[in-house]
Amino acid sequence: MRVDIWSDIVCPWCYVGKRRFETALASFTADSVEVVHHSFQLNPAAPRGSTTSRREMLKQKYSLTDARVDALDAQMTQIAAEEGLQYRLDMAVTGNTLDAHQMEHLAHEHRRQDAMVERLYRAYFTEGRSVFDEDSLVELAGDVGLDRDTARAALDDERYVTAVREDIEAARRLGVTGVPFFVIDGRYGISGAQPSATFLEALTAAAAEQPATER
Repeated sequence: MRVDIWSDIVCPWCYVGKRRFETALASFTADSVEVVHHSFQLNPAAPRGSTTSRREMLKQKYSLTDARVDALDAQMTQIAAEEGLQYRLDMAVTGNTLDAHQMEHLAHEHRRQDAMVERLYRAYFTEGRSVFDEDSLVELAGDVGLDRDTARAALDDERYVTAVREDIEAARRLGVTGVPFFVIDGRYGISGAQPSATFLEALTAAAAEQPATER
């Protein structure tokens, strides 16, 4: 069975959705599940190589007050904590995530994709580290066992830009307008960070529909 997940590194619900899906997967009894992460950009127009205040971005984009941002962040932090995640949204900036997604594609070639995605989320949401500049991304790639020189070269020659854009185009064809978005075995599309029970039900239903030779 294969599960495809579209997400963006700066999306707080995506990290929660990843953890809830993993909780479901831990209870799933199928022999093998291949998880493939795909790129999605919430703000592809953001200039590469620079960052802005996440707080100010939210205020301007959604016409929010400081008090409303504080309340939403407190709620999101509590939701994340319930999944065992520590969010430090007060430390976060935002920017263009194209290069972070390039690292995901590099990691996929070396069978380290899930570890890379997890490392990027933790760096951004928990550690307050940049997932936008080259030096930081190279260090994070090294943290999950990727060769740092290879990672830097991939960023310098924009090796995976086309792959990132192909992921985004695939999401568009599926009608995906927000993330996280999960496609389970090509049969079930699940939008949002649904409860673990919802993911488990979909996994179980998809497994039941598989021909015996595919199980």
